[in-house]
Amino acid sequence: MIEKLRSQAKAFKNEAYAVYLAAKNPRTPWYAKALIFFVVAHTFSPIDLIPDFIPVLGYLDDLIITPGGLWLAVQLIPPEVLAEARREAAGKGQERSVGYVGAAVIVLVWIVILGALMKILLD
Repeated sequence: MIEKLRSQAKAFKNEAYAVYLAAKNPRTPWYAKALIFFVVAHTFSPIDLIPDFIPVLGYLDDLIITPGGLWLAVQLIPPEVLAEARREAAGKGQERSVGYVGAAVIVLVWIVILGALMKILLD
């Protein structure tokens, strides 16, 4: 059972990476690229949007944002672009820079949230 879950998780990450590669293609619409950037950054980030130690919500963001965002992104990407990206993703490993960009995005989101809270509390 654990091995099955690991293989499904790997397949899921490969699909996320294929979607990331599809976003680099000029035939992918801009609105799909914006969604893909957020979803892939969230998926590969070593830092969570909602930390996992927060009961229920910590895992809920992972269970909703990643699969739901990937599903929507796959629907928005032209089929021929997605097929090319899947072939390319199967042929090479994931880029490390994706995780760093994801971490930077999550840190930026937290800074904006904290800044907004400070403004609300201090006004």
